[in-house]
Amino acid sequence: MSFHPYLFFSGGTCREAFERYQQIFGGELSIMTNDQAPPGEGMPGADGASVMHASLTLGDGLLMGSDDPTGDGGAKAGIAVSYSAPDEASAAQIFQSLADGGEVQMPFEPVFWSKGFGACVDRYGIPWMVDAGAP
Repeated sequence: MSFHPYLFFSGGTCREAFERYQQIFGGELSIMTNDQAPPGEGMPGADGASVMHASLTLGDGLLMGSDDPTGDGGAKAGIAVSYSAPDEASAAQIFQSLADGGEVQMPFEPVFWSKGFGACVDRYGIPWMVDAGAP
């Protein structure tokens, strides 16, 4: 059994966010829009360009999401997507890329449990924790 984060984006930013995540992490991106759903099966209240389902596959990791036409656009609370990088240099670069245009909550730096750790909220309102592994 495995857990996979599913992110909801208010304001129609799912495609932009997932294309950015693919730039940052690499991996295989798949996006299905509301227009691609069978007639009558799309997301209620969404236009045709709205993302019904996006997935980014990287190794054994899977990040999924969609636009949320009913969302209020408010900040996500009580969750964070956690990413474990293969080394300190790539973790620092990924953290900086995610934080660009967002808000750093904890700068990326060595901590007692990791060679490097940082927390931020990206420009799409998604909280992230980036870790470089045990010291």
